[in-house]
Amino acid sequence: MTKYLKSLTTLSLFFILMNMPLLAQQEEKTFNPQMASLFKLAMIVGGAIITLAAAAGAYCQAKAISSACEGISRNPAGSPTIRFILILGLVLIETLVIYALFIAIFIVMIQWGKYY
Repeated sequence: MTKYLKSLTTLSLFFILMNMPLLAQQEEKTFNPQMASLFKLAMIVGGAIITLAAAAGAYCQAKAISSACEGISRNPAGSPTIRFILILGLVLIETLVIYALFIAIFIVMIQWGKYY
């Protein structure tokens, strides 16, 4: 009996939690064309940010890999150190691109609620 009661309790709790967003709905707002144009501008800015960050990150990563390969070919004994510094630099470059992605997402999500 307790097995069925535990399953029923879990299922009912799941349904209650799934219906919470429906209970939090607000009244319908009217369309505001000025806010719609602001939302379109936010979408363009968000797309431009992530495009520029991805292009700059790809260029910097290519330049770093090229320089590391050149350094290793000139000094094969220093390859472990050069490889470590290369990987650390690539991680930092990729982190900057991810930060730009977060900024673009924040711009779009903050303006999303102001569409109406």
